[in-house]
Amino acid sequence: MHVEAPASGQSGNTSCKTFNREGRKGPSQVRGMHLAHSNSITIPAMRPVFDWNIGARSLLLGKRTLIMGVVNVTPDSFSNGGKYLERDAAVAQGLRLLADGAEIIDVGGVSTRPGVLVEGSGESGAGSGKSGKKSVSEQEELDRILPVISELKRKQPEAVISVDTYRANVARAAVSAGAEVVNDVSGFRWDPQMKRTLAELKCGGVLMHMRGRPEEWRSLPPASDIVTLVKRELREWADTAMLAGIKRERLVLDPGFGFGKNFEQNYPLLKRFDEIHQLRFPLLAGVSRKSFIGRALARHGKDAPVTDRSFGTVAGETVAILKGAHIIRTHDVRACADAALIADVVVS
Repeated sequence: MHVEAPASGQSGNTSCKTFNREGRKGPSQVRGMHLAHSNSITIPAMRPVFDWNIGARSLLLGKRTLIMGVVNVTPDSFSNGGKYLERDAAVAQGLRLLADGAEIIDVGGVSTRPGVLVEGSGESGAGSGKSGKKSVSEQEELDRILPVISELKRKQPEAVISVDTYRANVARAAVSAGAEVVNDVSGFRWDPQMKRTLAELKCGGVLMHMRGRPEEWRSLPPASDIVTLVKRELREWADTAMLAGIKRERLVLDPGFGFGKNFEQNYPLLKRFDEIHQLRFPLLAGVSRKSFIGRALARHGKDAPVTDRSFGTVAGETVAILKGAHIIRTHDVRACADAALIADVVVS
């Protein structure tokens, strides 16, 4: 992992060399590759380089793709719910993902799958009138994730731990336990204390775009241009976060594949992912095992189940890297890390 002293803003480094995960110099950059095809794709000549300040250190983003491995300490997550609910199993999975090539481990204790009624305040407050399975309490979320974060940091002190939460109190407790990044699927909007809390914690933050709440996703009105909508709202929410005191160099943006977007809306979001660079922030992409991957892989009229989405996931992640993603959040770290080594030859 490349770790540097904290710095602010976007780096002016435009080196044409790439680096593999052992830090060795790789092949020269391929500039402005254009694939000749009836629906040709232009690959950006260079991915922007940033120093992401996550508190006591910063991560260099853009020279190579960083991999964020997913550890869901939940019984009901769509991909591997229940498999890592026990502390020892979750810690073992986190260590395995680090060994497979992850630079960041994202630990979550609450599912935001479609239909879940999230608990919180502000824009997502309880009492929305929608029916669905209620999310877990704040205390239960803390009981799930804090032992995992603490043990991962004990066994791998240099590992970067991210906490996947939309609750300010959970974020604060997780950072105290060793997390350096808060990954909030609500874009810091559901808990009115989140923005001020992150400003005080001075940690890294991932601001994700979501349309509506999980219990509303199936009834959301269509968006005429999902990419324009995501760009506009991400810009507005990032501006609000910075006005609340969160430094720009601490933020990474995530367009939120699958979160309030139907099947058809995710494909243009992936195809036009590079347009989000207009916001001038580092970008994270999470397409791993999502439903739109399963729909694209459908056979005999049936979507591919979660267990059969690995190859499609790697293809989607490779596209995201070629379109300029700095961080890929994934369940299949080894496959993604290998794909990133090749894709980085093109974009880094």
